[in-house]
Amino acid sequence: MLMIGIDLGSRSVKIVQMSGFNILRNAVYDTIDFYQKCGRTERGSLKLNLEGLGFTGDRLIATGYGKIAVQIDGALHMPEIQAHVKGAVYQMGMGDFTLLDVGGQDTKVIQVRNKRPVDFMTNDRCAAGSGRYMENMAAVLGIDLKELANYSEEPVELNSTCAIFGETEIIAKIVEGHSIARLAAGVNYALYKRISAFLKKLSSEVVVLSGGGAFNSALAEIIARENRCKVGVLPEPQLNGAIGCCIYGEEVEQWS
Repeated sequence: MLMIGIDLGSRSVKIVQMSGFNILRNAVYDTIDFYQKCGRTERGSLKLNLEGLGFTGDRLIATGYGKIAVQIDGALHMPEIQAHVKGAVYQMGMGDFTLLDVGGQDTKVIQVRNKRPVDFMTNDRCAAGSGRYMENMAAVLGIDLKELANYSEEPVELNSTCAIFGETEIIAKIVEGHSIARLAAGVNYALYKRISAFLKKLSSEVVVLSGGGAFNSALAEIIARENRCKVGVLPEPQLNGAIGCCIYGEEVEQWS
């Protein structure tokens, strides 16, 4: 059977089509554009025109921030934590690790044992520990996210715990004459500090990164250095939740 997994994120929508346990097709869309072009609400549920995007399947499974607000017509809905764990276990082939998902507007830390989530913590009240923080700070520094990911050494100390006030603080540091490299390293360390308590409480010998934040190699280096652990990155970090949906769909099919 063809499975379609969809992860309705706050900043982007991820879609994966799988047959068996093989990925056939995938795509990432801006959330607002996706809803405007592909969705319409009828009687309290959302109808999606996925065929117009080239996605067809026998079963649709949905997860993510967006499915809390809208129920997708004809879809099987599953909890976000469960979807991300199933996706990470499938991609990494491991059963014991801590999963760190740095999304657009929130961060999730999930402790996984024997392929199941045993505890988790989320930061969904402040953008300072999320991808939005990285985007804002990189824009202030005049660099892109790819360049930001290069810096982890000799960080300038940044103390603001707010993504908005953090911009004011980093501008002041620029005026003081600090280099872009040290300021970018400071941003990456500030991001780490927002999630360090979660990682220590839900520690494992291996930390696996997912979400858009997984592309920040400097963050991975800092986590490995500060926690003295191994750090891995999922092969498809942004698609992880949607992949987990497809894996769950396959399991449901096998059970029925």
